[in-house]
Amino acid sequence: MNNMLTLTALQPLWAELFMAMMVMGFLIFGVFKGDQSTRLLTFLGILGLFFVSVLLMNAPLGKEPLLGGMLVQDVFGRNVKLILVVALAVSYMLSLKYLYDTGFVKFEFPILILLAGLGMFLMVSAHHLLSFYMALELQSLSLYILAAFHRNSAKSAEAGIKYFILGALSSGLILFGISLLYGFTGVLDYTQLGQIIAELEGIEKTGVVFGMMFLMAGLAFKISAVPFHMWTPDVYEGASLPVTAFFALAPKLAALALLLRLLVGPFEALVTDWQMVIMFLSVMSMVWAAFAGLVQKNLKRLMAYSSIGNMGYALLGVVMLTTEGVTATFFYLMLYLIMVAGVFAVMLCMQRDGVVFKQIEDLAGLSKNHPKLAYAMALLMFSMSGIPPLSGFFGKMIVFQEVVAQEMYVLALVGVLTSVVAAYYYLRIIKVMFFDAPDMPYSKGFGVFRNGVIIVSVLFAVFYVLRPDALLPFARTTATDLLTPPAIIQTHDIQLDN
Repeated sequence: MNNMLTLTALQPLWAELFMAMMVMGFLIFGVFKGDQSTRLLTFLGILGLFFVSVLLMNAPLGKEPLLGGMLVQDVFGRNVKLILVVALAVSYMLSLKYLYDTGFVKFEFPILILLAGLGMFLMVSAHHLLSFYMALELQSLSLYILAAFHRNSAKSAEAGIKYFILGALSSGLILFGISLLYGFTGVLDYTQLGQIIAELEGIEKTGVVFGMMFLMAGLAFKISAVPFHMWTPDVYEGASLPVTAFFALAPKLAALALLLRLLVGPFEALVTDWQMVIMFLSVMSMVWAAFAGLVQKNLKRLMAYSSIGNMGYALLGVVMLTTEGVTATFFYLMLYLIMVAGVFAVMLCMQRDGVVFKQIEDLAGLSKNHPKLAYAMALLMFSMSGIPPLSGFFGKMIVFQEVVAQEMYVLALVGVLTSVVAAYYYLRIIKVMFFDAPDMPYSKGFGVFRNGVIIVSVLFAVFYVLRPDALLPFARTTATDLLTPPAIIQTHDIQLDN
């Protein structure tokens, strides 16, 4: 017990400890240097995230819980954190020039992104309902502030208030669920909770199921699954564009990883109870996002509904909770994150008089004003709609392939039909850019980081067809570690031919 908190014993958590030290160091430095330190803190943040990835790659991994059972550092957690590191770094890259272009330079911005990232890391590694809730709130409080960060904007303040109020409601649901679970089992540790739940019967099991449902409802809010999606369009629209990009890139992945760890661990014995819930969330998210997106005129609101729909597709792999189902989920999410990063980078480049455009009609004639941006956006829109041979096609194909393999034909049919409907609002953006009469030309909003993100995203979308299985081993390793032991349902292999 005396050696429990030695530096060597804490090596699996060095990445999280280093991030915490970065946050505190950045805060002290920012207080003394003021807003003029924003640029330096952003660059240091990107450099620090690279070092975090090195610590993650060299961390000892295992299923043994750490810190008295509070956290666990396994292959699943490490791989999800590596994706989050990329998402955080891209968020830094997309935000810096925007802050200086708008004149709203605040040193707290890079600190809040890093603090939210620390909360996400702890969420992914949580192995106890208390550490799970504390990590979730650490992330959420940072996101509430980021949503309202542009305090001179009424829209931004409104977004922050809505997010905070609805987020408090979801936190209440989660806490009530935790209290029910503790009341009927007397434990909070994932392993003990799973063992006790597997043996429960009668009224105790019913009470645990109710607790699980409240917990899942709160997490459904975090991943913007219908019908807990209400905050997403308003917050996406009201928050500043780099914040919206950050919301689209990182928090939902962390929340989904947290949900998966709960379903595989403590709630494994209740698979017949939660499977229908996940199926409902998936179907409703796909259907509602497809049809609600058709009437959107604001591009940020449209991207909100796009993210809701894409979480519905990702949840299809969670319904089965097979190794290949979860593989398909992570494969799909990685492709989606790369595409959405490019989309937001293009959006940040399109400004008029220093103001980033808001409406889809503002894209009119972009092919004549900025043809390179127009073609980049068109390729990314085609990819997100799932048109072959772009990368987005392979993401949807592998998810639908697994659903069909599990003989869930209705789910596959709903997924395909909603993809066709959703393709309309992606193609509408292309139509406005290439066929509508040119509007006033955009001013230059380009930057080295933005250009780099656009180039990488477009090249990935176009040339991924040359190696369509490139990310599958990483996704499969992540899923296999999560589900072993034990695998709930017999699995089979997914094959992608070049």
